[in-house]
Amino acid sequence: MKDDQPYEITICSDSVGETAEAVVKATIRQFDAHQVTTKRIGHIKSEDEIRAIVESAAKRGGFIAYTLVQPELREMMKEEALRFGVRAVDIMGPMMEAFIDTFNDAPKRKPGLLHQMDEDYFRRVEAIEFAVKCDDGRDMSALLKASLVLIGVSRTSKTPLSIFLAHKGIKVTNLPLVPEAKLPKELSLLPGNRIVGLTMDAEKLYKIRTERLKAVGLPFGAKYATMERITEELDYAHRVMKQLGCHIINVTDKAIEETAGIIMGYLK
Repeated sequence: MKDDQPYEITICSDSVGETAEAVVKATIRQFDAHQVTTKRIGHIKSEDEIRAIVESAAKRGGFIAYTLVQPELREMMKEEALRFGVRAVDIMGPMMEAFIDTFNDAPKRKPGLLHQMDEDYFRRVEAIEFAVKCDDGRDMSALLKASLVLIGVSRTSKTPLSIFLAHKGIKVTNLPLVPEAKLPKELSLLPGNRIVGLTMDAEKLYKIRTERLKAVGLPFGAKYATMERITEELDYAHRVMKQLGCHIINVTDKAIEETAGIIMGYLK
């Protein structure tokens, strides 16, 4: 890819276009694509819009990624892309065709079904609001209301993991473990299967906390990021987790998605 040439990927949909955008962004991450930008166009209703989109993409020299459930719009996209010589990637079409051919079923052909406001949608919204409100032990009473409580020392990914799981509809709160802080009585009232302890190798945690010091402008060598302090906190956390009888996950070098998958396996 030439560094001096900008590239644009046009993402279009007859819904909001989040599905196509997620696939495009996942693809971009596989390349050193610093010059690539994306342009998302949603709620496409007419063939005239398709023509204008393809013509614009042809002038810019990029390609198109689309999710169109209406067959006439998909056909128009294919025809116009061929006419203008633009590469157009149908993200949903092949999957729908496979479903039709394999299960002998017909699609609803209704845009936006992924985001319709059903019971699951409102459950996810409620879980996200709960996770934000109760993050980092802000509301101890929430421990008894949560489906899951994450515990661990500082910088073991408790907050991002809580938000990720909340997007799956799970009501999660998290609690930092600090040797000097008394454990809330609510924690001891929970069964061990509703608690997950997060830990990390001391060397990795040392690197993360050292970088954190730089980010917030604190002096190097602050107690928070010393190996002695980190070892003390981890040892304390392991004693607490063992006492509670909870699952323990070492998150060293694990992606949030990987850890979340393990936890969701516990909840089944």
